[in-house]
Amino acid sequence: MNGKINKVRAIAFYLPQFHPTQENDDWWGKGFTEWTNVAKARPLFPGHYQPHIPADLGFYDLRLPEARKAQADLAKKYGIEGFCYWHYWFAGKKLLERPFEEVLKSKEPDFPFCLGWANHSWQRKLWNYDGSGNKMLIEQQYPGESDIVDHFQYVLPAFLDERYIKVNGCPVFVIFAPLDYPQINRFMQIWRDLAIKHGLNGVYFVGQGNLQQRRKVLDLGFDAFNVVSVMEILRRASSIWSFVIKVRARVLKWPIKYDYKAAMKYWINEEAKEIDTIPSIISGWDHTPRSGVKGTILTDATPERFYEHVCQVVDLLKNKPYDQRLVFIKSWNEWGEGNYLEPDLKYHCKHLEALKSAILIEGNNYKMCEK
Repeated sequence: MNGKINKVRAIAFYLPQFHPTQENDDWWGKGFTEWTNVAKARPLFPGHYQPHIPADLGFYDLRLPEARKAQADLAKKYGIEGFCYWHYWFAGKKLLERPFEEVLKSKEPDFPFCLGWANHSWQRKLWNYDGSGNKMLIEQQYPGESDIVDHFQYVLPAFLDERYIKVNGCPVFVIFAPLDYPQINRFMQIWRDLAIKHGLNGVYFVGQGNLQQRRKVLDLGFDAFNVVSVMEILRRASSIWSFVIKVRARVLKWPIKYDYKAAMKYWINEEAKEIDTIPSIISGWDHTPRSGVKGTILTDATPERFYEHVCQVVDLLKNKPYDQRLVFIKSWNEWGEGNYLEPDLKYHCKHLEALKSAILIEGNNYKMCEK
């Protein structure tokens, strides 16, 4: 970042679904990746921006070290501290593990990272909607302490890597659905004890959820809570307004649409000023590549509006110690959800320019890039 200091520690969630796997071949057809859904998307109403086509990085394959390095170089250029790679562990069964395992083994790219455990079952509706029902593909189970230890041993080399993101000297580990794990207290205690045994200060556990779940998650013993509910607007907005929008969408056979600017205020909350709460930056949302007319969309997620949103989030963190001035970006490359920062053919690097201008110390000088 050319020696410049950020106002916040911005960490972007990273989806490793952009390479073929045997499981995806079996479930969806030979060669399936997230690009399959992205490329087939079409506009579903007048003015609907689809498909979203990648620009600078192209339709990359995450098996290629050149692709992973290009992503890291771009993120670093625009002020992102590191990636939070989604990690899939199903009682010892791993999925989509190859990109991160190669990052760890090769020591490249030289870019900070942490892990987030997406501890949910995989069902057909997760990746796309094809009318075939909600078949269980792989179920998340919690078999007991031996699995907890095995899981720790698997992530330990990452925790010990000099690139791993830490808070108060402890590696950051995010858990997607903390309330779904009945023995989560025992899990965290075992991991903390094992971390200390291996020379670490412990583990900085971050639980995710919507704002209503914050107190429950923190009471379980998590170090921090990440408020990451894109559709918080549905919970906090007028029930009559939401009902009218839903009915209109069903009558017209359109996806449910909300204006991005109207949604922004529902992502800002006073709790995020607390030392134990981490806010999220939402780059956009359009789930229709996976869900078709059953999806939900945030319309007009322009770079200018995104800049305003990032500034509001950054302002929440100004009184925290820098080490805990974390913010998670949702996301770096969730293309199938219209939820990404990587350049596309419509906006190119403009969202990244907006982010950089908002989080740098000398920010508030937002200048659109030339493309």
